[in-house]
Amino acid sequence: MRLGIDLGGTKTEILALGEEGAEIYRKRVDTDPGSYEAILLTIAGLVEEAESAVGETGSVGIGIPGTISSRTGCVKNANTNVLNGHPLDRDLGNILHREVRCLNDANCLALSEAVDGAGAGYRIVFAAILGTGCGAGIAIEAAPWQGPNRVAGEWGHNPLPWMREGETPGPQCWCGKSSCIETWISGTGFEKDYARTAPAGSVPLRLNGQQIVSLARSGDELAGEALRRYADRLARSLALAINVFDPEVIVLGGGMSNVDELYELTPPLLSSYVFGGEAQTPIVRSRHGDSSGVRGAAWLWPRSEIR
Repeated sequence: MRLGIDLGGTKTEILALGEEGAEIYRKRVDTDPGSYEAILLTIAGLVEEAESAVGETGSVGIGIPGTISSRTGCVKNANTNVLNGHPLDRDLGNILHREVRCLNDANCLALSEAVDGAGAGYRIVFAAILGTGCGAGIAIEAAPWQGPNRVAGEWGHNPLPWMREGETPGPQCWCGKSSCIETWISGTGFEKDYARTAPAGSVPLRLNGQQIVSLARSGDELAGEALRRYADRLARSLALAINVFDPEVIVLGGGMSNVDELYELTPPLLSSYVFGGEAQTPIVRSRHGDSSGVRGAAWLWPRSEIR
């Protein structure tokens, strides 16, 4: 049995997978983002409950909103700030009396989709999360690639490519820089872009992404323009990834990945930005949806290592 845990800023979820990847247990609880100790106890409690319910001990993998530094062995780059500076995998391993593996949540998405999702059968998978934030992960031959600095896939914290008039200097990002890809093509970035262009008093102060897409589908010109701008920025951003390492498939996850129009609008735009003008890279929706991250955490233990 494999246990996967998705540690989010508001929710923590555990999933148990059987030998062939079938789901056999799932539970979700609230996260206390203000206490490292509370997070440790929550995860340990979920593992204990899952193993008690199934009657079996499992391997443990965790997807986190950051990464484990190869230099210090502690979490870095986590937007759940209390995790930073702590050896989360070692601390949980001591509590659970076994090895615990941690990986960035976007890399968990890539791993999940490469093993038995929309990227299965492809050698190099690039998986992008288009949600509240914007990140990406890379899987090579169904194994996660992190790099020596553990930042492989941190595509969302590069500047938006080929910026146009009106896009500079760009919005401030929480990372301290401006005009990061995340500030434009996250779901949050989509909402803020629409709000910036809406005439004062013409719409509620802030519409969510689903409401904006619904307006676009009903023929609203302002919302339609916002959706087309989003697709163009997404194409520019994905072209950057293609120019750097040319993945065999691009898998989209997160809330914006559910916008059907993106799979019609974005692919034809890629060739305008990819070096050489040729871009045949398929862009597909994640097969496992919101469950992909927690499944990827479970798959941090490949079949060959489960006894």
